[in-house]
Amino acid sequence: MSGTWTLKLNAGMDDAVKAAANKGLFLAAEHILQVSNTQVPIEEGTLERSGSTSADEGALKAAVSYDTPYAARQHEEMSWHHDQGRSAKFLESAFNSESKTAGQIIAAEIKKAT
Repeated sequence: MSGTWTLKLNAGMDDAVKAAANKGLFLAAEHILQVSNTQVPIEEGTLERSGSTSADEGALKAAVSYDTPYAARQHEEMSWHHDQGRSAKFLESAFNSESKTAGQIIAAEIKKAT
């Protein structure tokens, strides 16, 4: 189960701006993962520990994912009961609540390069 961000830059951007955009995407994905991990259902911590970020620098994409056989089901099952502060839709919620912050992280890295 994963969520992905893709960044589109204007044609002709120099390598420094692309590198900064990729760094910003990575940092933004790490931020989303951190927030998601505060909401992920936790029994033994396996699901939380399976969370990771990845990036495709050539495509200017970053992803946050959880890699357990039950991650998608745990994310989607709204009827399951969770400990206080933990919930289904943990990754979706983090993406939605932190999208502005993620954008600011990316923009700050690009601004440093220009």
